[in-house]
Amino acid sequence: MQKPSIPKGTRDFSPEETAKRNYIFDTIKEVYRLYGFRQIETPAMENLSTLMGKYGEEGDKLLFKILNSGHFLGDMSVEDVHEGNSAKTANKISEKGLRYDLTVPFARYVVMHRNDITFPFKRYQIQPVWRADRPQKGRYREFFQCDADIVGSDSLLNEVELIQIIDRVFSQFGIRVSVKLNNRKILSGIAEIIGEADKITDITVAIDKLDKIETEKVNEELASKGISQKAIEKLQPILLLSGTTREKLAKLKEVLASSTIGLKGVEELEYIFDKADLLSLENELTLDLTLARGLNYYTGAIIEVKALDVEIGSITGGGRYDNLTGIFGLPGVSGVGISFGADRIYDVLNQLNLFPKDFVHTTDLLFVNFGETEAAYLLPLMQQLRSGGIRCELYPDAAKMKKQMSYADSNHIPFVAIVGENEIKEGKITLKNMETGEQKAVTLQEIINEINN
Repeated sequence: MQKPSIPKGTRDFSPEETAKRNYIFDTIKEVYRLYGFRQIETPAMENLSTLMGKYGEEGDKLLFKILNSGHFLGDMSVEDVHEGNSAKTANKISEKGLRYDLTVPFARYVVMHRNDITFPFKRYQIQPVWRADRPQKGRYREFFQCDADIVGSDSLLNEVELIQIIDRVFSQFGIRVSVKLNNRKILSGIAEIIGEADKITDITVAIDKLDKIETEKVNEELASKGISQKAIEKLQPILLLSGTTREKLAKLKEVLASSTIGLKGVEELEYIFDKADLLSLENELTLDLTLARGLNYYTGAIIEVKALDVEIGSITGGGRYDNLTGIFGLPGVSGVGISFGADRIYDVLNQLNLFPKDFVHTTDLLFVNFGETEAAYLLPLMQQLRSGGIRCELYPDAAKMKKQMSYADSNHIPFVAIVGENEIKEGKITLKNMETGEQKAVTLQEIINEINN
């Protein structure tokens, strides 16, 4: 008989792992709500017409397509079948696909419900997404995204608020992070003043390597991309920028003096840093010109978060985009958003041993089962305890005491209650603390007090 298995790039989560993941999701949700964000959910599958063409050619290849139900080959001709995996063939046998991210479904949601939404619209969404990627360490075909976006407002106060959310979430987790900021307009301005506006991607990819290789090597890479020597010379003061964030912004103003878009980017960042100075943020906020994530869709601020005590990639990112809903025929809706990387945050919390100690146990108290008479006596008692907020269970069988105790141990249950003939006579419960081994006779109310404390 074939052993059961799960698809590559997917995972089962044990009760302990699920408790840890819920701790992450609940913490993030709680902070989102604290800032007035409201939750939405969208279906796991979308029409392929909604998804196709939104993620570039590579993204389209990574979409999981769903076969039409019923006779899916009904509309196919012999020629279609022989054509194999062409896009045309795929469209005939599949009209739906699993969502690839939460952003495109959100854009569709905003357009479909625009008459019911009050703008600015602050939404958060925590749901799984699917990508037909090649599975490797840390890369899965099914994973959760934890997004928050504010659409329908150009105000930079939104960026400031998202930085506060990031700061608060990581403070609650106890993870020390560096929040890095850049602005797409500054990158455009840099490409413009050195006369290579169309090479913005090559320039930022090269600049991004500054922390790994010397300036000289970066210059060689720029030259290999066809960027002129003159342009490379003009770029040097930017590559060698040093000092505090304020000093860097002042120098950028001088260097970008002839670029309107570049100066606009500097002005936007100054505003964000000014407002952040009014807040007592617990984590460092820095300007990082090498930051170029999401270049093809971010139009303003770019945000990236790195953990300081663990070697791992970015654990949160986001930015400002100008035309979220244009792809669905509703132009001019600007937005800004962030996404927490739950899987990477999980790894960081695990490595640094930062998960709270008490989140694993789901039951506070286990009642030992001595037989039918005692069980009948305990059922109403347990009902009262549950009304008092105590999570309790009765071992279902009158098994050996050792077996029942080891069940409590394996499930991290901190207290065991023993109620035999004597206890029933005296109206007491013997409560055993599984950590200290201490036992004492208590009343029902004393149990509620003890466990709640």
